[in-house]
Amino acid sequence: MSTVSVNTLIDRSVRNMGAVHAVVKDTAIEVIKRAYKEGIRVQISSGYRSNAEQQKLFNQGRTTPGNIVTNARPGQSMHNYGLAVDYFLVSKNGKTALWDVNKNWRRVATIAKSLGFEWGGDWSGFKDYPHLQMTGGLSLSQLQAGKKPNLKSKVGGSKPAPSKPSKAKIAEDGLWGKATTRALQQALGTPVDGIISAQSRNAVTQALISTVRYGNGGSQMVRALQRKVGSKVDGYLGPATIRALQKHLGTPVDGKISNPSLMVTRLQQRLNAGTF
Repeated sequence: MSTVSVNTLIDRSVRNMGAVHAVVKDTAIEVIKRAYKEGIRVQISSGYRSNAEQQKLFNQGRTTPGNIVTNARPGQSMHNYGLAVDYFLVSKNGKTALWDVNKNWRRVATIAKSLGFEWGGDWSGFKDYPHLQMTGGLSLSQLQAGKKPNLKSKVGGSKPAPSKPSKAKIAEDGLWGKATTRALQQALGTPVDGIISAQSRNAVTQALISTVRYGNGGSQMVRALQRKVGSKVDGYLGPATIRALQKHLGTPVDGKISNPSLMVTRLQQRLNAGTF
């Protein structure tokens, strides 16, 4: 039987984490690597969670079928702020999820705690064994008020230097197509497929955007973009996000994308320069 590679576990986990804090992401990857060296195969099942996704999870076991898995309402989970991940173990070939909270599970928790994570299995009340979080010392009320944590990485003994965005090679024509989307996804560190959503590939090239909504709690790329430009993080690309992006890029602010668009041209220029 073939053994799943550590890179496969990392790739799966990165996709599942979504737009978590960079230190949370890097540390979770380090947990996977260290556990793998000890013969323990661990994978991240979830990371950033929108309020809509949190509500759906809260409803489980209450108003929808299934077991109760969380007591946190929308805005009450560290997942909603990109500061938490959940993990599980997998079989040697990587094809079967293992949910027994055994010595290997607890060993992963120990590794994670040594790198700065808090473990939900240590909580005195509701035990959340898959849960790992970093709060930077902030309370939930402080996060709800908009305060941002100053997380310090223990990976390699110090906070890793921020990675320099790679330079894209796309046309600076003001037209937002798949190449621009791929370059933006690469710059934001989200899955790269050139598609903002399965629902509408060309939604962002509309001359006037009223509200563009996407399935499954919105687009990972849009959520990451909203975090970068300081817009409300809901995964939906609408006028408010467009205005924030225009302000970020220094172009006229009207919440609209023309075809071609000065805002898109400026975005393409920054992606090509590796400065977005």
